[in-house]
Amino acid sequence: MDHHGDIRLIHRYGANAATAATDDEDMPIMNASGRPELRRPDGQSVRVLVVDDEPALAELLTLALRYEGWEVRSAPDGTSAVRVAREFRPDAVVLDVMLPDFDGLEVLRRIRGRFDGLPVLFLTAKDAIEDRIAGLTAGGDDYVTKPFSIEEVVLRLHALMRRTGVTEATAGTTVTVGDLTLDEDTREVRRAGKEIQLTATEFELLRFLMRNPRRVLSKAQILDRVWSYDFGGQANIVELYISYLRKKIDAGRQPMIHTKRGAGYVLKPADG
Repeated sequence: MDHHGDIRLIHRYGANAATAATDDEDMPIMNASGRPELRRPDGQSVRVLVVDDEPALAELLTLALRYEGWEVRSAPDGTSAVRVAREFRPDAVVLDVMLPDFDGLEVLRRIRGRFDGLPVLFLTAKDAIEDRIAGLTAGGDDYVTKPFSIEEVVLRLHALMRRTGVTEATAGTTVTVGDLTLDEDTREVRRAGKEIQLTATEFELLRFLMRNPRRVLSKAQILDRVWSYDFGGQANIVELYISYLRKKIDAGRQPMIHTKRGAGYVLKPADG
């Protein structure tokens, strides 16, 4: 399988992350300010184990989950996954079904023997219904099929850990910027109390903008987070969906979505 596209993407994503981590004026784009940080009931950071034999994808997932404020470890195969799980004691596992030594179903069986009820999100390149059923029947809590958006994995993990009681029940799901609110569970969006109907992609784009208020987001960053991690389209898809959002969010009101020529887009309160 050719993963050159994945490797190019991780290089770009990694460069962004490294810059954000070392530049005081360029904070990480995925920090806890936009969404309440999930924590364990004892107040410690959530621990997630990522198991995938594709180095570029494993690194990309690790970066994204660390931006959520979580502690993350990774493993490239089933044997090391079982060993790391015993040492790390994760609160959730992102688990690829196809591994070089034994498959994810066997990893799950061995881990669950020691950590009963551990939430598991399966990653699979297979889209056949029987493969999905096999994973869920084996005890997996949810699955995503490759190629997927990184944002989808993050949100599935949030939902899994809230549902299974891993995190504090008080962790909120509503993001607010000015008079604009977005509920991540009900997927309702309101501005000044008036409900706004969005498509699934419009919702994901708005969520990303709202979780990073007042921060200029480049087209590349938006593509990486909202669309598939190996999305091969052009950046003008971002311009198109920004225009859709403006028609629904800003029409007849003080604008909240602004273009920074040559840099990207920023969302901020109308009075800010």
